[in-house]
Amino acid sequence: MTEINERAKDAWTERTTSRERIRTVLEETTEYATAAEIAGRALTSEPTTRKYLEELVEDGIGVATQDGRGTRYKRNDGRQIDERIDELRTTTSREALLDGIREMKAQLQEYRETYGVDGPEELAIELGADDDGWADVGRWRATRRNLAIAQAALQVDEAHRIAEA
Repeated sequence: MTEINERAKDAWTERTTSRERIRTVLEETTEYATAAEIAGRALTSEPTTRKYLEELVEDGIGVATQDGRGTRYKRNDGRQIDERIDELRTTTSREALLDGIREMKAQLQEYRETYGVDGPEELAIELGADDDGWADVGRWRATRRNLAIAQAALQVDEAHRIAEA
């Protein structure tokens, strides 16, 4: 297995630039990480990684924060949401968006009725460590997020149609 992993790493470094690998890793980084941590995953040197991370933050792809030990980086979740909204708006029909919104609203109502709480945070508070339902906490959160994105895509599409009229 190690040999396969090494070959995959070699192939990745041969077919991509350092900047591409750093961007890929940054876009998958949901929790703040140091440049050294990102460099390790991107198979690049730390100075190169710092240089490109600064550019990627400037471009809005990532965000940075300072802590007592230095700068830490992660993906810009806002940008990813904006890109997903635009993707949905341009690739999904209005009718399909409306159908998806109705289905997600029905799913959220089913969670509320099943568990007798208004949201996944309340459910998480009520669940014991061994209780069934923990997977639904994550699914409930994801459905709520996806609903907000679908609704935003519908609204942005409407704004575009009004502006073009």
